[in-house]
Amino acid sequence: MTRKGCRPARPSGPVRVTRAPLPPLEDYLACVRRIFETHDLTNMGEHALRLEKELAGLLDAPALIVCANGTLALQLALRLLGLNGKTVITTPFTYVATLSALLWESCTPVFADVDPESLCMSPAEAARQLDAHPEAAGILPVHVYGNACDVGALDALARERGIPVLYDAAHAFASRLDGKSLFAFGDAATASFHATKLFHTVEGGCVVARDPEAKARLELLRAFGHRGDTHYSLGINAKLSELHAAMGLCLLPELAANIARRTRITDIYDAAFGIGPDGAPGRAGLRRPRLAPGLEWNHSYYPVIFPDGDIRARVAAALEAEDIHPRRYFYPSLTRLPYVQAAPCPVSEAMAERVLCLPLWADMAPELAAEIADLTLTAARG
Repeated sequence: MTRKGCRPARPSGPVRVTRAPLPPLEDYLACVRRIFETHDLTNMGEHALRLEKELAGLLDAPALIVCANGTLALQLALRLLGLNGKTVITTPFTYVATLSALLWESCTPVFADVDPESLCMSPAEAARQLDAHPEAAGILPVHVYGNACDVGALDALARERGIPVLYDAAHAFASRLDGKSLFAFGDAATASFHATKLFHTVEGGCVVARDPEAKARLELLRAFGHRGDTHYSLGINAKLSELHAAMGLCLLPELAANIARRTRITDIYDAAFGIGPDGAPGRAGLRRPRLAPGLEWNHSYYPVIFPDGDIRARVAAALEAEDIHPRRYFYPSLTRLPYVQAAPCPVSEAMAERVLCLPLWADMAPELAAEIADLTLTAARG
C-alpha cells in the first residue's frame, strides 16, 4: 500500500473528488482579448450565442438556451412547462439543487423512491405516487451520475397521465442512449455547467426543450421578460456572461479527450475492485450502479456502493487520513432534510448511507487512481 511520503504524482494540496479541466491558457486569453475589444461582457454577446449554437448541435436540441447556472436552468424549465406552484413528482436521491429549484418555484415536491440497481427514479414508484397524488402536474427525474433513467417507461407514464416530464440532466452532459443524447428525451431537460462538471463554464447551465418554439419563451424568461422596450411576461436575470461562455467554447474541443481519460480512470477502479461492465459486485462486495442498456456513459462520477454504511464510513476515514477526500454523493436522502416533510423512501435512504464517490478527473494520474483503489479495497475488507 502506498503511504504518505511515498506518493505517486498528485496535484498540489488535498486530493479532491474532482478537479476542473481548464483549456490552454492562450485559447482562453484569445477570447478574453476579443471581449476587451468589443466591451461586450454580457447580454448574450457573440461568445454566448456561439456556445448556444454549438451546444444545440451536440445535444440534439431543437431549442436550447444557456443560462447563469444549473439551478436557474431548472427554474426556467419549470416555468416553461407551467409547473411552478404545482405538485411535481421527483427523486429523493440527488443533489439538493433539484429540490431547491422546486421549492423556489413554490412547487410541492412528492418523492418517488429510486431503483436499487440504477439509483435513478423507479417508474413503478413514480406511478404509485401519481396514483396517490392525482393533482401532480409533472415528473422531474434525475439522470444520476450520468446514467440514464428508464426514459422509455417514464416518458410513457407521463404521456399516459397527460403531464410533462422534465429531466434534470446535470450529470449527463455527453451521455447518450441508443445513439441519442439524454437531452433528447422528455419535454425538456436541464444541464449544469458548474466547475465540478466534466464540461463547465465555471458557473452556468442550459435548458433544452423538445418544442422548437420554446426557445423564444425561454429567452424571455431568462432576460426579465422583455425585448427592447416591449414587456411580454415575468422574467428574471439568468443570462450567461461572455467570460463564462468563453470558457465553455474553449473546453468543448477538449470534451472527447476528457471523457476518454476519465474512462481510463474508471477502468483502473473497475479492474482493482473486480467490478464488471454492468456494475455487478466485485471484491469485498463493492459495486457500481447498473448502467442502462445501450448507454454511452460520460464517466462523470465514480460512485461505489458499499455493503453497508459502516464499511463506507471506514473507507472514507482511511482515504481522508491520506488527504484524499471522496464525497457522499448523495447525502442525505432529500426526505431527511430538516425543512422537508416527506414520506420515507427506504431505498434512497439506505443508499445515501452506502454510496461514496471516489476522486475522478481527466488528468488524474493512473498511479493515483491505483493508490486510491488500494486504500479503498484494504479499508473495505477491514
